[in-house]
Amino acid sequence: MRALAVGNKGDADPGLVGSRLAELGFSFERNEREYPREWKPLAGIDLVLLLGSEWSVYWESNEREVAAEVDLVRSAVSRGVPIFAICFGAQLISHAFGGSVTRAARPELGWHLVSSTLYPDLMQHTWLQWHYDIFSVPANMTVVASNDVGPQAMLGKRVFATQFHPEATTEIISRWSSGAGTTELYKQDIDPKNLVESSVEHVAQTAPFTARLVDWFLTFASSQA
Repeated sequence: MRALAVGNKGDADPGLVGSRLAELGFSFERNEREYPREWKPLAGIDLVLLLGSEWSVYWESNEREVAAEVDLVRSAVSRGVPIFAICFGAQLISHAFGGSVTRAARPELGWHLVSSTLYPDLMQHTWLQWHYDIFSVPANMTVVASNDVGPQAMLGKRVFATQFHPEATTEIISRWSSGAGTTELYKQDIDPKNLVESSVEHVAQTAPFTARLVDWFLTFASSQA
């Protein structure tokens, strides 16, 4: 089985989601968002994984790349290829299918509780968050998790999208907490070192939830064929 991971150059680690997919027998192809002309086609792809990004879908500076990714996800949906979308990926799904993406009333960085009345055993958990935008849910999709900031997960036919980061590992969090990420965290009164250190335990607790989430979605997607 082959998964196509779409992410930005230098920041396309599928983390815990990728690890679980690999355990289930998936190999990975990769498309870098910055170079849509070089993207691999969907032929032979069994799953599309849309990763997070520093971008916003409404920025003029990446309008061409966002349009290309919208075409990719619409094509995947028309072909019946399952899509697992994370953070920016979820926002792009909303944008592609009639929803909207706007600046959140307040950003979420660090570990935050998510609630779910439909799937509490899968999604009601403290997840890593790192976003400034929120999405609305298109008419053909259903909210399956949320918090007081906005929708946190939505589900459509063979499409699952999360605002939170089920893929986050300590390595990913450490990388995001360095460089420009350090300034971002301090602006939210979060100490980068403390976040990385506390994330060790959080990631250990989250890993089983992520594995179950991946397993559940694959089963769900296959039932929608």
